Amino acid sequence: MAENKTLLVELLTEELPPKSLRALSEAFMDRLFNDLVRAQLKLREPRDRRIYATPRRLAVSIPDVAAVGNDRESEITGPSAKAPAEAIAGFARKHRTSVDALERRTTPKGDIVVARLKIKGLVLDNVLASLVEDALKTLPIAKVMRWSTGEAQFVRPVHGLVMMHGERVVPGTVFGIKAGAETRGHRFMGKGVVRLDHADQYEARLAEQGMVIADFGVRRSEIQRQLEKAAAREQAALGEYTDLLDEVTALVEHPSVYVGRFDPAFLDVPQECLILTMRQNQKYFPLFDGSGRLQPKFLIVSNMRVDDPRHIVAGNERVVRPRLEDARFFYDQDRRTRLEARVPRLARVVYHSKLGSQLERVERIQLLAGDIARALGADAALAERAAWLAKADLLTGMVGEFPELQGIMGRYYALHDGEPTEVADAIEAHYRPRFAGDRLPEHPVSCAVALADKLDTLSGLFRIGQTPTGDKDPFGLRRAALGVVRILTERALPLSLASLVEDPALESFIFDRARGYFQEAGYSTNEVESVLCLNPTRLDLVPRQLEAVRAFSALPEAQSLAAANKRIGNILKQADAVPSQFDAALMVLPEEKRLASTFHEMKPDVESAFHKLDYTGALRALASLKAPVDAFFDKVMVMDKDPRVRANRIAFLGTLHGTMNRIADLSKLAK
Repeated sequence: MAENKTLLVELLTEELPPKSLRALSEAFMDRLFNDLVRAQLKLREPRDRRIYATPRRLAVSIPDVAAVGNDRESEITGPSAKAPAEAIAGFARKHRTSVDALERRTTPKGDIVVARLKIKGLVLDNVLASLVEDALKTLPIAKVMRWSTGEAQFVRPVHGLVMMHGERVVPGTVFGIKAGAETRGHRFMGKGVVRLDHADQYEARLAEQGMVIADFGVRRSEIQRQLEKAAAREQAALGEYTDLLDEVTALVEHPSVYVGRFDPAFLDVPQECLILTMRQNQKYFPLFDGSGRLQPKFLIVSNMRVDDPRHIVAGNERVVRPRLEDARFFYDQDRRTRLEARVPRLARVVYHSKLGSQLERVERIQLLAGDIARALGADAALAERAAWLAKADLLTGMVGEFPELQGIMGRYYALHDGEPTEVADAIEAHYRPRFAGDRLPEHPVSCAVALADKLDTLSGLFRIGQTPTGDKDPFGLRRAALGVVRILTERALPLSLASLVEDPALESFIFDRARGYFQEAGYSTNEVESVLCLNPTRLDLVPRQLEAVRAFSALPEAQSLAAANKRIGNILKQADAVPSQFDAALMVLPEEKRLASTFHEMKPDVESAFHKLDYTGALRALASLKAPVDAFFDKVMVMDKDPRVRANRIAFLGTLHGTMNRIADLSKLAK
């Protein structure tokens, strides 16, 4: 059998979409690799496989691929052994075997004939092209292009194909392109055509002759190294740049980093505007001082390495200046009109066809923000003012150009208009948290407006039936609900969720987000469920409850009490009714008297700790119930024949159950 060798597949294309390049390359590898495994041309061990992706190529290198797959046997069941001879002969002919070669097998339905066939292993040369084309057709591509008169369609036109198994070209055609052993180097710095003698040469020969760093991860690390070195040389910091780093890696094949500068006069414009235009429009990396203030310089990742980069730097400096001029123009123009003068024009901006205009939304948010601020003891007038102005910057030129700056620009314009700092800060902060891990509003006024904004979005869209389905959430309601959970919890706001949310379905939706939030914080599913299944009124107290549950779970009495609590709950579910009061005089057995006495002595301690929010102390006090509870269930028949005794015991267990479960449903902790 032929020796297993490295398989190389490369697709040469026009410039691929940079934001999806990495995902496309990984999906291509996963599909092709798995198809080779299914074809028995490759063992499942993915060790040493390599993924390559540059702006003009997708490629994979997979070691130990066989030229011919292993032969395998297949078993096909046929008709009954008692079937007419003609039928059995026909079955044998169909599967290209003789009647004598058929086997008999006994089954519950009687004897049958079986054909045991030997299937030749697949030949790589015969199947690779179809496997590659099928893999490419299943990539996560939003929109395909057609570039010839044929049926070929892909995310970008394809101009070259390499398929090599070791030193040999695997024959085949993909998207109308015939496979060969020639790839292409860097457009300007490398050889136009790079000839490969072996699949294992691909990465090294492209780097040496083609001036292309084919591996996305290697290229990304090289860019990061150069960026950090250049920033250190300028005695500056890069700030947060991970997303831009991935995108820029997908734009170059051989990166070199250079420093550009701009007129310091532009620093009069809010730095967020300058940062965004440099990163988003030009793919530059702004530089900052130690305090996070923007410096009048930036880093350029060029696709050219030259001894004298002055013309590259000068060209980029010329390109960025008009962008910064635009930002300054928008900023100057926007400040000529006060935010409050823009608010009435929100009546012409549709928020949702069923929920009215942005002005109607602002009016709702304003009322709710005032109510929340009063509940928090914050300045309701400031909260209402901030809510009134919060959406006005949607009508500014800057936000029209850069929607990502909504709220941020509102803060700058509010300060320019002479609004109180608390109002300006709340305008910016009311969108927070914008994403997972984002900062939260800090001042109570900001929290009030942020909560009002998210709750209005949630309640309005729930009311008209626009709830998330599956993985689809076009209005970001899961993010909004998680924002409500985070603000209430992490800012320890003493607000009742029930007073903020009237829709039971919405309340349940928020609790579902809270479950995920607290589990990500490190609490177990059972711990979280024990607290949240009670639908606690205040989310800010849930962390205390969870800590109390964890401390209780560590007690030696915990499992016994949790099991007893579960048993009590089951008894109460089966009871026709649970009286609210019990009579100690009707308790006749010593075990129930002892439990009642212990409960009577313990209850004041539990109540006192509960009202002091000492939930850990309250649950620990329950430990004294273990022995009398165990004895009670060992000796006492709750469903006594005497209806008065039975009802009294059920009433007592109901009272006991309520006290035990004020902080958490302990039955959820039972193993």
